[in-house]
Amino acid sequence: MSGRDLFCQPRRVRHGAALTLVFASVLVAGAATGSLPGPERKSEPGTARSAAPVGQQARHDDVARAAAEAVADGKSPVEAAERAVSRSGDRWGAVYSEGEYEELEDALDGRYTGVGLSARRERDGRIQVTRVRSGSPAAGAGIREGDRLRSVDGERVDGRPVTEVVSILRGDAEPEPAGTAVRLGLERGTRAWTETVRRARLSTDPVTVRTLADGLTVVKVASFTKGVGKQVREAVARVPSGAGVVLDLRGNSGGLVIEAVTAASAFLDGGLVATYDVDGDQRALHAETGGDTARPLVALVDGGTMSAAELLTGALQDRGRAVVLGSRTFGKGSVQMPSRLPGGTVAELTVGHYRTPSGRGVDGRGITPDLEVDPADPAALTRARTVLSGLGPTA
Repeated sequence: MSGRDLFCQPRRVRHGAALTLVFASVLVAGAATGSLPGPERKSEPGTARSAAPVGQQARHDDVARAAAEAVADGKSPVEAAERAVSRSGDRWGAVYSEGEYEELEDALDGRYTGVGLSARRERDGRIQVTRVRSGSPAAGAGIREGDRLRSVDGERVDGRPVTEVVSILRGDAEPEPAGTAVRLGLERGTRAWTETVRRARLSTDPVTVRTLADGLTVVKVASFTKGVGKQVREAVARVPSGAGVVLDLRGNSGGLVIEAVTAASAFLDGGLVATYDVDGDQRALHAETGGDTARPLVALVDGGTMSAAELLTGALQDRGRAVVLGSRTFGKGSVQMPSRLPGGTVAELTVGHYRTPSGRGVDGRGITPDLEVDPADPAALTRARTVLSGLGPTA
């Protein structure tokens, strides 16, 4: 049985919303899930847990019963289970069909279907392309960073949540979206035009490292998919000794919790990263030994920093390892576990919560930064550079 710290909306919007939030600012993305330590995720979801507290067990039984009755009546077990989860009041509970669950697993492995665009919603509600992945359908169509995305398949996207735009771009309404065409309305300066591209199976590039003109190294982590923790450790190891680092977690809406713990190990020499409970059983997550504890470090966060990214932020803050800049994080710190229901449906139901090393709960509260700055302001990195200069040797 595997465990998850899952961030997804109650799924009446189907997987268009539920399977895109881990890359909430990335228009090509897939899922928003964080897995706690356990067997390989490709194993079958567990069945009902006999050790679960009565309330949690009863909630699971209600959902399983609803799915079973729907199967017997020739109805959709997914829709029946979703209604049961909604009635239970489990805010982060989610239900997946067998195919959707496989798609979720793929996203955790860093694979997704999309066109290769990263974008963000500007303050005026417009959607701007922030990155075009090399070799992607978008790159082949000549789309560039800085272009404005005006419409998708004829639907205006100005003012709409990025997650809704994601759902259309990914082709969530299509049974097999890879290879299907999507029409993009674009704008560059005074030029407005339409490009038709075909969705493709792509892989994520969740860790990027850039060195600014003044020598400041920024390690941007977009999500905690498989292998990201090791990538962060390797990226930090390549930075000159004593040089400061900005760990940019803005817009990082979660991922595999164990990957966040591995990332924490880049900056900690062992010790506690977080505690969490599953069905009342208290457990702890520890960093590996050998991390760089002397390097000046700033963590940059915002309201889109969620779940596993909050766990990492809280650990670095509580352990006195980083100065946290930005705005209050989202506040998602609950733990979900998957179980197989009748009809092949999979339910992810809340079983507990995690806490930072000092015992702070994150769920509904978020992480308050040490220094509040507008994380969307380009000057945020300048502030980070100033803080780093006061922490010791830097670039």
